[in-house]
Amino acid sequence: MTSLLKHMSGYLKESILAPLFKLLEACFDLLVPLIVASMIDSGVKESDKTHILLCGCALVVIALLGLLAAFTAQYFAAKAAVGFGSQLRRLLFRRVAELSFAQLDAFGADSLATRMTSDANQVQSGTNLVLRLFMRSPLIVFGATIMALVVDVKSGLVFVAALPILTLLVFGIMWGAIPAYGKCQRQLDELARATRENLYGARVVRAFNLEDAERRSFEDASRGYAALQRFAGGLSSLMNPSTYVVVNLAIVALIWTDAARVDVGDLSQGQAVALLNYMAQIVVELIKLANLIIQTTKAIACGNRIAEVLNTTPDMTEGTVEARALTEGVAVAFRGVTFRYAGASEPALEDVSFEARVGETIGIIGGSGSGKTTLANLIGRFYDATEGEVEVFGANVREYATRSLRTLIALAPQKSELFQGTLEENLRWGDPNASAAELQRALDVAQAADFVAARPEGLAWEIEQNGRNLSGGQKQRLTIARALVRNAPILILDDSSSALDFATEARLRAALRRSLPRSTTTFIITQRASSILRADQIFVLEDGKLVGRGVHRELLASNEVYREIFYSQFPAEDKETFRFEAEATL
Repeated sequence: MTSLLKHMSGYLKESILAPLFKLLEACFDLLVPLIVASMIDSGVKESDKTHILLCGCALVVIALLGLLAAFTAQYFAAKAAVGFGSQLRRLLFRRVAELSFAQLDAFGADSLATRMTSDANQVQSGTNLVLRLFMRSPLIVFGATIMALVVDVKSGLVFVAALPILTLLVFGIMWGAIPAYGKCQRQLDELARATRENLYGARVVRAFNLEDAERRSFEDASRGYAALQRFAGGLSSLMNPSTYVVVNLAIVALIWTDAARVDVGDLSQGQAVALLNYMAQIVVELIKLANLIIQTTKAIACGNRIAEVLNTTPDMTEGTVEARALTEGVAVAFRGVTFRYAGASEPALEDVSFEARVGETIGIIGGSGSGKTTLANLIGRFYDATEGEVEVFGANVREYATRSLRTLIALAPQKSELFQGTLEENLRWGDPNASAAELQRALDVAQAADFVAARPEGLAWEIEQNGRNLSGGQKQRLTIARALVRNAPILILDDSSSALDFATEARLRAALRRSLPRSTTTFIITQRASSILRADQIFVLEDGKLVGRGVHRELLASNEVYREIFYSQFPAEDKETFRFEAEATL
């Protein structure tokens, strides 16, 4: 948590002025019992109306000055807290954008979302309270004790005895509450995950009639969160009653001793009232201090979670080589590449080596979990190879500036991701400066022009979050169109036509062959053999190993894995010949 304080440097003035004005307000409050005592002893007792009036005016002036100081302190505290919260969110978002996919997987999307929202809000609220009360409440407590000693040393010893007991209670409860609230926030991550899964997977849940099971799962997570909150809240709730017991015992002791001393004239009535007022101030401030400590413990626990992300150094170091696209030679090369996901027992890719030359169409096929998408992710350096080297246009991907490397690559990912906004805004993710003609060309090639033309809004068609108002095939075609707008020398289609029917996919492949520049190196990752029949090279993956390479006819004749995949889709040889020849005429 302390590592976050450096981000408040931009609000240093507000962070100093807010407590100072609160201290000023506290000083005014500490003067009130003395004035009241003087009013009783010198005004009421002596029937001096002038003195009573002067004391009353002094109280009004102090109240107005205290109110002004409180408003000023609140303004500076709110400005500093809101600015600090905004700064944390910006830094978190920026750091999340810098982390590698492996690090994002380790934190989890749900946990990161909770840290950027709930945790940041808790830190912001805690900061506001600390700036307003962290110095005021202790000053009132210690100041009231000192003022009580000034009024009467003997009675002030009651305050001196109560103070260390109160301090031990406060810090003891705080010591136990901080880790408890940390567990609460971690359980909140789990609750957020369960909620997110149910919202995103609502159709699947209902399709399999698993509403009751998911409801129970959510209730289990909710009950776990509630149990932790009850424990942490119960621990924090000890603050008020325990401090009240100590303070009320001190008040009883004060009244017991002071009553007898007032009777014998050893203590004036005004002094007795002043001592009780100081004790009342301590009670009020302890209530505020209890709330402050509860909020502070939450804020510290949340701040530690935020600091964990901010203190995580991206594990991918930036290179300095700028992007360069060659018109001949090797476009992409894997040299003895092995990759293992964090925590996995087996590598996702093992000792993979190949070369893809400029302008070639590369087909990558294999069963689910064979490592096809992992291979694509290594080209764009979304992950770093555990062993071996990945080269793009003759340079190791680690040597490139990451942003520069990715300008060489256009990706249509396995999971079609579209963002809320117009169709044009989504397509311009590929190239913000693309002309209307280039956008239309991309839609034509991606076989999306027909259903876009059917919309009266055209490119102004509003796409909902994650493309909720589109079918699976429409989302895939728009994702391909977005990749084509980029017009990059390397195009990766990662199983991006799986939702298309065979006729539409065939038209898409034909349009790609006609429209793509001859220097474009295309990777088609698929489970459909028909998608890669005309590829210049086909790589067959099984359990992360490259078990075959060649063209369709060679692999069909010599590779058992490829043959098994192909004949599971086209069981008869005459069908294969017909489809291959049909492809050649497109």
